[in-house]
Amino acid sequence: MLEAGDIITLTAGAWRLREPLASSSYGLLWHAEPSGGGPPAVLKLVNTEQMALALPPQRVRWSACLHAEIAFLGALRPWDQRHIVRLLDSGEHLGQPAMALERLDTDLARHLDALRSRGDAPSFLQALDWAAQANQALAKVHQYGWRHLDLKPANLLLDRHGALKLADFGTNRPLLDRNAHSYAGSANWQAPEQFFPGADGLYLTDARSDYFALGALLYHVVSGAMLRFCSACGGAWREHGPDAAASLRARHAGGLPAILAPDEAALYLRHAGLATAAAADAALGLLRALLAPRPERRPRHALEISRLIERARSACAKDTMRSAA
Repeated sequence: MLEAGDIITLTAGAWRLREPLASSSYGLLWHAEPSGGGPPAVLKLVNTEQMALALPPQRVRWSACLHAEIAFLGALRPWDQRHIVRLLDSGEHLGQPAMALERLDTDLARHLDALRSRGDAPSFLQALDWAAQANQALAKVHQYGWRHLDLKPANLLLDRHGALKLADFGTNRPLLDRNAHSYAGSANWQAPEQFFPGADGLYLTDARSDYFALGALLYHVVSGAMLRFCSACGGAWREHGPDAAASLRARHAGGLPAILAPDEAALYLRHAGLATAAAADAALGLLRALLAPRPERRPRHALEISRLIERARSACAKDTMRSAA
């Protein structure tokens, strides 16, 4: 069992554990520092206690997830890391993959919680800026031949200057592999095709599945709420696990819950605080494009999303200038 003060030796050097940060079914995150001194980092390790209890296929999958994450981050060029967390070191611990990652101040989930706990909220322009940064991060993931499949506030690290970096690439799937795959990601932030399997019980996703998650993220940041579609998927998964999709379909006569209900669109616009119809149309057009139920109706690539964001930003700026006048 790991304890504060333990030394973990990776390829480039040794790291001293300071305190645990988080854990999941297969991963452990520790605040660590180089044993020879230097900036602190986050050490990501396999949860060996859970590994010992897991079935052999799960063990293989968990190890493969970390190996894939190390491979992706290790392949990035320095100029491609502006919005993606940096890999500082990697290697093995107790026969399992391990890595050291740069540590940022917080993540978007905790930052939003802190804002709202004191009655504050990000402006619509700030929400658009974060969406643009997340889109740039996804563009790099896709450029390197992967889909992320787990975009959510907790996986967007945030520094004190408001810059975002995407983290946690264990759910990555190769873009060139167009075959359906096993379940991956977090139910509260998934596109319909990522939560509802096909007849074979598998999931057919692509880069546009990440764009749906970007839309769910934008809605959450602006409105302070979670889409009811996403909440329903998350609740069903907690109650029924792998049978969640079938249970949810049964509750909706074989169909899917509505993704963006009229009252949710109204809530989004109310919190955006836009005064003109042009600004509202641009803001809602961006959200509806990202949240299209079918992937072929969503934006085709990051550049198309950038244009939609810029259109919303420009309309919002004009809206602000008119209000000030």
